[in-house]
Amino acid sequence: MQTLFVSDLHLSAERPDKLELFKKLLRGPALDADALYILGDLFEAWAGDDDRTPPHPEIISELSEFTLAGGCLYLMRGNRDYLTGQQFVLETGGQLIEDPALIDLYGTKTLLMHGDTLCTSDIKYQIFRRVVNNRFSIRLFLLFPYSLRQKIWHGIRNITRKTTARKLPYIIDVHQPAVERIMLHYGVFNLIHGHTHLEAIHEFVLNGQTALRYVLSDWYRKDGVLVADKSRLRMMRVEEFIRTQ
Repeated sequence: MQTLFVSDLHLSAERPDKLELFKKLLRGPALDADALYILGDLFEAWAGDDDRTPPHPEIISELSEFTLAGGCLYLMRGNRDYLTGQQFVLETGGQLIEDPALIDLYGTKTLLMHGDTLCTSDIKYQIFRRVVNNRFSIRLFLLFPYSLRQKIWHGIRNITRKTTARKLPYIIDVHQPAVERIMLHYGVFNLIHGHTHLEAIHEFVLNGQTALRYVLSDWYRKDGVLVADKSRLRMMRVEEFIRTQ
């Protein structure tokens, strides 16, 4: 019995090897897992559920085959694909979960997040996020023709990529007080998130108890998966995980 967590795959036509690796995971050990959680940024860019930029149709087809074969799929929106909606859910057979999401992970209350809302030191990003990532803004944006949405979205991505590169590392990382506030609010001592690409397991004291924050790897370099079972949680490379199953 295993549950798998991945995040920040950023799949695109420019990185076909990562798509092939994702297929191997879906067609292999992920099918035997209790569930596969994708905690945001499955795509490099997603302009709405009608986005058919290659390899998006191929990814949707793979996810659909995965769930039709019995795979259990949970999806969380990230900052690259926050326009994911119900059409995508219907096409893939997955379940869309909110950010944050509280789950029971083999008897342990665990909080799942994409992670960008924890980066509270990045004030400009948080303002930008509140402006664009709300129901009114999303509905308004989705009224635009797809061709216009695609130009706007890719334009925004180019701007944010440049501004992020200029920011100091501590600005774009999570803020520990924000981590502690959200964990105390939900009454958890285990948190799993992505977004920062800084794979690690952070141990700290929260309300006199040991708390753990698992940061998922991106798929630019490390291609990571967090493998959970009843006894432990392990950070593994996807290729290694596939070989050992």
